[in-house]
Amino acid sequence: MNHSFSFENIIAWQKAHAFVLLVYRWTRLFPHDEKFGLTSQFRRAAISIEANIAEGYKKISRSDKLRFMNIAQGSLEECRDYIILSRDLQYIDSIAFQELHNAISEASKLLNAYCNGILNNNGVKDVL
Repeated sequence: MNHSFSFENIIAWQKAHAFVLLVYRWTRLFPHDEKFGLTSQFRRAAISIEANIAEGYKKISRSDKLRFMNIAQGSLEECRDYIILSRDLQYIDSIAFQELHNAISEASKLLNAYCNGILNNNGVKDVL
C-alpha cells in the first residue's frame, strides 16, 4: 500500500500509535473489574490522540487542523493523568510507568511540533 500522502507519515501520529499499543499492552494486566472503568477510559483516550491526528490531517483549513490537534492534545493530557492514576492504584509497576511516561512525553513533544508547523504554515505537515 502506498502511504506517500497519508497521516501515517506524520511522526506525531506514529508516536501516538506506538503509545496506544503500549496502553493496550499494559492495560491487559489491569484488574478485571476495571474492564469498563479505567481500562476502557484509558484506551479510548489513547486512541483519540492518534485518531484526531489522522482526522485533522485531511482538513483543509489551518483552524480545522488545529482544532483536531487540540482535541488530540486534550486526550494526551487525559492519558498522562491515567498513567499517574494507574501507578498510584498499583496497576502498573515503575517499569511500566516509565515506559508509558516516556512514550506520552515523546508523543506530546512531536504533537506540539506538528501544531507549531501548522501554525507557522512552514510545510512540515507531511513530516511531523
